[in-house]
Amino acid sequence: MLDHLRAGLVGFGLILLAILPAHARPLCTLLADAESRAILLSEGDCDSRVTPASTFKLPLAVMAFDAGIITSPSAPRLSFTPGDPDWNPSWRQDTDPEMWMKNSTLWYSQRLAEALGQERLSAYALSFGYGNGDFSGDPGRNNGLERAWVSSSLQISPVEQASFMTALLQGQLPVARQAAEGALGLLETAGHVDGWQIRGKTGSAYPRRADGSFDYASGWGWYLGWAEKNGRRLVVVRLNQDEARHQTSGGLRARDEILEHWTAVIARAGL
Repeated sequence: MLDHLRAGLVGFGLILLAILPAHARPLCTLLADAESRAILLSEGDCDSRVTPASTFKLPLAVMAFDAGIITSPSAPRLSFTPGDPDWNPSWRQDTDPEMWMKNSTLWYSQRLAEALGQERLSAYALSFGYGNGDFSGDPGRNNGLERAWVSSSLQISPVEQASFMTALLQGQLPVARQAAEGALGLLETAGHVDGWQIRGKTGSAYPRRADGSFDYASGWGWYLGWAEKNGRRLVVVRLNQDEARHQTSGGLRARDEILEHWTAVIARAGL
């Protein structure tokens, strides 16, 4: 009887492990005052660079607005064509800037990158202090305009993300004011917690192994944005790395963790 009981408990434990969600390890949680630039909270390694993934859509929007490629939240509306990245069903449609940011549409980013060109992308990024500004892409592949920002050559740290976000909010980037405002206007509100409105952009990507394959068990999840309450703005950066493969993207989970634990996060920052 005891053997049957033990077997049953072991089986239940295996089932429980199978249904429990995979956890991500927080690499960095950072809060900064958007006016004074003071770092209010810095937990973990906030200085090491990794791929920006889809958080790069925010500086890309700034560049595209400034260059006159994006002219409004609804223009240009570009057509999806066979052969474009389409593993997300929401990408299989004609897309405008607002939809691009909401759905994180990779092929739309690629079209903007192609219109800007590698030299201009790098010049903008370096003028923004945006990581290493490297748009060369994978070594020997000449694919920088397709994926430099996705597990490739472009790298940025959480503290550099915070610096970029602060400069953008303050209107201190070397671009037209309308470009900064236009890009910020594309971002969605993630939620409201304790009177704080939180807005930003998620990003998800997988590291590459030495053989070039992706490590799907160690995905990165970014959330970059800001929180606002009674006129005060806080820059928010969260970077996680998975310890097991997960069905939900790392960026969405990083965003949801910020919302879920916001009260505790600002308390640790002394607010």
